[in-house]
Amino acid sequence: MDRLTAPGLATPLPAARDVLELLKPVTWFPPIWAFMCGVVSSGVPLAERWPFLIAGVLLTGPLVCGTSQAVNDWFDRYVDAINEPNRPIPSGRIAGQWGLWIAIAGTALSLLVAWATGPLVFGATCLGLICAWGYSAPPFRFKVSGIWGPAVVALTYEGLTWFTGATVMAGAWPAGSVLIVLALYSLGAHGIMTLNDFKAVEGDRAMGLRSLPVVLGVGPAARVACAVMTLPQIVVIVLLAGWGHVLVAAVVAALLLGQLALMPRLLRDPLRHTPWYNATGTSLYVLGMLASAFGLGGVGGL
Repeated sequence: MDRLTAPGLATPLPAARDVLELLKPVTWFPPIWAFMCGVVSSGVPLAERWPFLIAGVLLTGPLVCGTSQAVNDWFDRYVDAINEPNRPIPSGRIAGQWGLWIAIAGTALSLLVAWATGPLVFGATCLGLICAWGYSAPPFRFKVSGIWGPAVVALTYEGLTWFTGATVMAGAWPAGSVLIVLALYSLGAHGIMTLNDFKAVEGDRAMGLRSLPVVLGVGPAARVACAVMTLPQIVVIVLLAGWGHVLVAAVVAALLLGQLALMPRLLRDPLRHTPWYNATGTSLYVLGMLASAFGLGGVGGL
């Protein structure tokens, strides 16, 4: 029995710094951003819901997102032992089955906090955790699919976290307009997740993962990603204008034009320019999310 499968309770407790590394705090920012978009879109003053706001930030960041990272690293531990042996689990810094116990503990704590926050948040958290385990764990392992893998991540990182932000503030179902816009931005985020797959094309191909860059090729996958990011934003712009948020629609349109101006460079060499585009075009995308949230909730909601 090797160090990756030895019984966790027979091994030393992992150091706090190694657990924190396993939970990958750098990945918490995107869902917390979407959560804050939900908060803004609710139009509810922050002073009225501080305890729920804090609970929501904890849920979307360190709890659910952190748990998803632990789940992913546990089920990828043998692959990481080859490709990234210095990560906490394959390096032995989190030995035995402690990686699995951390993922289970994070799941239980997430459910407990969500239950205390309210039934709608609890339901969204349950769905998020199901997606987190299904993404990495057999028999589903959605991550092997270039369609389902990005869809699951986009749903949890953008849609469910936005929904949670709007719900913890309003204490009820978000308005229909909020649900429509968060669904559209979740759909567009599928393209962002596809771009993230470019950094691991060779490894995915070797391991049999059918990401879109592997299945379609890098160039076609980049074009699909750009289209998937663009079309939902066009619909958002039209809807915002139709709902009377003309100024906000213009802001989102300007941010989309900025993305379109950057896309030709991305498409010329996706493998080389994806990190650059993620720092520029994707940043404009998420700024559009926030602008849309302001339009839906009104600046006075802050």
